Amino acid sequence: MKTKKIIVAGMLVKEAVYSRPAGREPATVRASKRKASTEAQQRINAKYSWQKCELMLAANFLPRDLIVTLTFDDEHLPETRKEVNARLKKFRTDLSAYRRSDDQELRMLWTIEHRSGDGRWHVHAVMNATGDDFHDILRCWPYGRDIEIRRLELSKAKNYETLARYLCKEARERSGLRSWSYSRSCRKPEVETFPVPDDTDVKAPKDATVLTDAAMRTDYGEYHYIKYLAASPQTIRKRGVRSRRKR
Repeated sequence: MKTKKIIVAGMLVKEAVYSRPAGREPATVRASKRKASTEAQQRINAKYSWQKCELMLAANFLPRDLIVTLTFDDEHLPETRKEVNARLKKFRTDLSAYRRSDDQELRMLWTIEHRSGDGRWHVHAVMNATGDDFHDILRCWPYGRDIEIRRLELSKAKNYETLARYLCKEARERSGLRSWSYSRSCRKPEVETFPVPDDTDVKAPKDATVLTDAAMRTDYGEYHYIKYLAASPQTIRKRGVRSRRKR
């Protein structure tokens, strides 16, 4: 038997199938299979901050959602990260209130930076779009008028990974400080791991955009890993990824 692991984060899907070492196999066979298993799990696991950020972005935001950069003018320029966090918290509270009045929720992921560019504090945020977002954002951010708002794009060149790497580009100021945060309303990726027959492979749907396709084979073990953007949520449902599978 092999093992199959699937992570579904919105339209982003990671799939891997790999050999599993068995206790009664010779040591050389187990070692070979363990190598394939380790390689596969390293590829599919969210090991680095940007990989975890990528999955959270994909689980919560779709094309046409918003990428927002919030800046401070000289009058409201903060001196510390604590001051930025306080103003950003008020912004999120006020924007959430506007959203609730229209029966809408606010899902948001953000990072605070001050080392890139000219060294001024600023905030990069990704949030779900609801309609008249531009005016609501302006009303809730009185700390500077230089606000950049653009739409989230998804393609082979611009995708959740490229955005996550950009959001995580600044080094952490101290050990243990996470470089990005998200609102409680954000959804988590779905993960499932289960045994499959030895002849099982992974293959992206025909209409998917394949981002990564990697494989490794040893004398006794192998793995195959793919990462792709599904054409639509319906594509994922048709493949049964979101539902419990029959064993």
